[in-house]
Amino acid sequence: MIRINLLPHREQKRQARAREFNTLLAASVVVGLLIVLLGYTIIGARIENQKDRNEYLKGQIALLDHKIADIKHLKAKIMALLERKQVVEKLEVDRSQTVHLLDQLVTQLPPGVALTSIHENGDTVSLNGYAQSNARVSDLMRRLSASPWLASPHLIETQAATVNSLQVSEFSLTVKLRAPQTGEANARTPQGKGA
Repeated sequence: MIRINLLPHREQKRQARAREFNTLLAASVVVGLLIVLLGYTIIGARIENQKDRNEYLKGQIALLDHKIADIKHLKAKIMALLERKQVVEKLEVDRSQTVHLLDQLVTQLPPGVALTSIHENGDTVSLNGYAQSNARVSDLMRRLSASPWLASPHLIETQAATVNSLQVSEFSLTVKLRAPQTGEANARTPQGKGA
């Protein structure tokens, strides 16, 4: 006997496919929403983490800026103290230079030479005086250039003059003050006899 299926099987298959499609669509929407929610949560957590890191870094930068300001302040104090120290050292050197100048003039002055005036202007000293001859002026200049505290004697003028009915050479010269090199200050230059 032949069986004929009069039930609407095609309609049932269509409805089954539609239910299957709707189920897959709903599952896809739910999975998509879960993925979006998970992504949003992960990205939100990363943003919060980055905000926390940024706040931490801002706090550390503020601390470092404060320390840098303190360092700049200390550097300014150090520079001011160094400038003071240099001024004091210069005053110490200048104070002792006059003593060394007078000492060197006494020890380096050859016989037959007399100084009438000494003028100090900074590191330049002007000397005026009388000598028995031009050779004695030349000897004075050699001795001054050999001194550890004096340098670069420069003759400005020499002329014949009469003092107490004696013929002498009146001279004017300049010499530079200088600080001696290490060990040079203790060494005395030999004093030769002038002509």
